[in-house]
Order: sequence, then C-alpha cells, then structure tokens
Amino acid sequence: MTSNPLIARLDASDAEFSSQLDALLAWDSVSDTKVADIVAEIIAAVKARGDAAVVEYTNRFDRRTVTSMSELVVPAERIAAALAAISSEQRGALEAAATRVRTYHEHQQQESWRYTEADGTVLGQQITAMQRVGLYVPGGKASYPSSVLMNAIPAKVAGVDELTMVVPAPDGVLNDMVLAAAAIAGVDRVVTMGGAQAVAALAYGTETIARVDKIVGPGNIFVATAKRAVFGQVAIDMIAGPSEILVLCDGQTDPDWIAMDLFSQAEHDEQAQSILVCPDGDYLDRVAAVMARLLPTMSRADIIRPSLANRGALIKVADMNEAVALSNRIAPEHLELSVADPEALLPSIRHAGAIFMGRHTPEALGDYCAGPNHVLPTSGTARFSSPLGVYDFQKRSSIIFCSPEGASVLAETASTLARSEALEAHALSAEYRKR
Repeated sequence: MTSNPLIARLDASDAEFSSQLDALLAWDSVSDTKVADIVAEIIAAVKARGDAAVVEYTNRFDRRTVTSMSELVVPAERIAAALAAISSEQRGALEAAATRVRTYHEHQQQESWRYTEADGTVLGQQITAMQRVGLYVPGGKASYPSSVLMNAIPAKVAGVDELTMVVPAPDGVLNDMVLAAAAIAGVDRVVTMGGAQAVAALAYGTETIARVDKIVGPGNIFVATAKRAVFGQVAIDMIAGPSEILVLCDGQTDPDWIAMDLFSQAEHDEQAQSILVCPDGDYLDRVAAVMARLLPTMSRADIIRPSLANRGALIKVADMNEAVALSNRIAPEHLELSVADPEALLPSIRHAGAIFMGRHTPEALGDYCAGPNHVLPTSGTARFSSPLGVYDFQKRSSIIFCSPEGASVLAETASTLARSEALEAHALSAEYRKR
C-alpha cells in the first residue's frame, strides 16, 4: 500500500491487500458504553414519567424553556407558513423530487393473494399497512428535507394511518425546508423533540405521543443507540453506519467527474468512505491529481480531507472481473458502475444497496430525486439488507380457511406430527375435526 497526504493507494495483487482492505473497511457500530448508560437512563425516565421527562430532557439538551408537551407540537399554521416561506425554486425541487419518489415507490406495492384447493380449503396472504410510524429527522440548523421525503413517502404509499415526525429544535430553531418537505410528503404530525427521549416517546408512548409500530430515520449516536435499545418493543429501519461509495471504473470516465463523485460521499462526515477501483493505474494517478487540485476549492474541504485520508482508497485491480469480485466482498451502500457497458456487469453484482449505471449516473442524483430510496444498508450489510421501501411499512398475515373435508385430511398429518413431538393437545385438537 502506498499513500499520499490525500488518499491511500492499494493494489489488489499485493500480498497484504486482504488485510489492508479489512482494516480500511473496519467500522465499529454503536458501542460506546457511556452513551448506552445515558440512553438507558433516558428511556427509563420516559417510560416512567412520560411527557414530563420528555419536556425535561428537551429543555436540557436543546436549550428550550417549554413547560408542556403541547408546546413541542408544531401547529399546522407553522408548517403551512414554512411551505410559503421557501423560494419557488426550492418548492419546485421538493415537489419534483417527491413526485419521482412517490412514482417509484408505488411500483413496490404488494397485493394480497389467495388460492382455493380442490376440497375448498383456502390459503393466502393478506397485506396490511402499519398503523403508526415515527420518523426521526435531525434538526436545528441542519437541513435534510430529502431524508423527510425518502422516509415519509414510502410510508404513506404503503398506507400508514398516522406518521409522526420528530425533529429537535435547538434554541427553538426550525428549518423551513424540513417543515415544507413534511407538508409535501403528507406527514400527519410534527413534534419538536429529539435525541433518545424522542425515540423512547415513540417506542413506549406518553400522554401526548401515541406509541408507534416502527421508527425510521437517521440520527446521532444517542439516537442510534436508543433505536437499538427499543428494538423489539418497536421495529426499526436499521442502525446505519457512515455513508459510503464504491466506484468501479474502466478508466474512460472524465476523472473530474469521478473525483467529485468521491468527494460527494466524503463531505458527509469524517467517517464517510469513498473508494475507487480501476484496472488502469495511470487513470488512478489522474484521478488523484484531480482530487488534489479540486479539494482546496471545496467548501467542506475540512471534512473531505480527513474522510479521504482515514477511510478512502484508490485500488488497482487486474481487470473488471476482479473489480466486481471486490465489490461483492465490500457490499457497498452506493455502487457506481462507471463503465461503457454497465448492463454486462450487473448480473454479477450480488451485494449493493443501490447500483448507479453508466457514466452519467452519479450517486448524488439518487440522494435527491432519481426516485429510488436513499436509505440504504451500510457497512457491508447489503449482503443481507435492502433499501427502505413500501414493504418496510407493510405486514403479511397468513390466511388459512379449512373446509370440513380439508380439515379432516390435514388432521391425519397434523396428528401424526404432533404425537411425534409429544404434544397430545395439538393432536387431539386436529383429530376433533376429523369426519
């Protein structure tokens, strides 16, 4: 492995490459015991004291001076005012993105089904939406309206009855773009609370907040730890790691484009990961030179620089087949196939959260407005996880209706199996239905 002050260079042919890659990919999830202790204390307090505890923690952590939960609920008039306050360009962009996200997710709708056997027995599956869902959105001066759209719209397409959005408002500051996105996405209620206390309120309910079935949305380490702690009481979307991109390139894409694609992930935070894989060593040199030239011009250079230095890499492989094999090992959140014929590689891609096909499909388009969800599995979990979608807000119930004839036939099988397990009541329950 060689490195420069900007980004590491690796070669898949090196004897130490496998261990170098493991070290590069290593990232510990939520594991801070001090944070876990604080979160446990907050959750216990909210379970025991409800609204009062939420108000207390909100005042302490967000520098608020509210006296009741009702003050944390955002009035409909304030949300409408936010929608009116943003520029026409911003509103148009939100509405255009929302339309594309909604159209894409409507294709994910699942249908109930059933079939009837010859003796009249009916088997099937019924699809129902979750009743209540909580959406966590980072707040204050930060603005993540795209996250609101990506989490709220599939929930509403799925048919969720009540979607409550919680967003912290430090010093009482609320972002108009976030509120406007909530209005456009169809969020039913917005409450200005955050942190572990918001997660606990959604999971267990308080006098003001109804208990939800699932909590989705990104947050800091306290939010992630709280989501993990309440899992089982409610469902959660995932425990997300830092954002990541893997670019497979044949060496023919404009190196300026690829450099900026890598920057687009690195600017998220210092732990974000940007990796380029290519069989052309000279091309990797050109991309490295472009990155060095462009980095000083970036407004978030102070974030990009440590991200690239600590977790980024330019990796040389023998050919594109080795590049694909490496991609499947990494199982990236975002995968760009910046090659002449991405369709030829696609069947070999086993693990990726989202796959961006061709030279003209930067990952940034997927973050905002392409249509597919930008909530994706990170840290190698694309091996067994999928993007957030309508199916995450729906449940499946099995349908079983036995005709008298069908029950009599099935009783023979059920009785034999039940008695082999020494479960007499099971056997008798089935045998009573025999004709």
